[in-house]
Amino acid sequence: MTTDVHPILCLIVDDDADDQELFSAAMEKTMLDNYTCIFAGDGAEAIALLNTAPVPDYIFLDLNMPRLNGLQCLSEIRKQERLQEVPVAIYSTSSDELSKNKALGLGATAFISKPTRFHELISKLNDFFSAHAPAKKH
Repeated sequence: MTTDVHPILCLIVDDDADDQELFSAAMEKTMLDNYTCIFAGDGAEAIALLNTAPVPDYIFLDLNMPRLNGLQCLSEIRKQERLQEVPVAIYSTSSDELSKNKALGLGATAFISKPTRFHELISKLNDFFSAHAPAKKH
């Protein structure tokens, strides 16, 4: 008897297509073997997607986006009971403590500063995945 292994679903929310592509390329180099990435261009699009798509195993939110920024989107995510246990990482080129503390206070699992080097992003993602097992799906 074989069991179906469902891919780990990651939602990447970023308004910059180049950053989405970079993040996707970094994901290919992480410890995750069986994963799928879905993308949203801003927080409002992410919330709409989350209302119709399966619950992701991980959510990555860019801090600075139009319409609904990362913190606003995080706040909306944490209001939804079915998303309460999903690890959510806010990421940004900014690494100021105020943004980090606000994100963690709103329920972010982690705050990741976007590194300038590709291999550093891979390392940060591996650290995140090692520290945060995906929530169990019901």
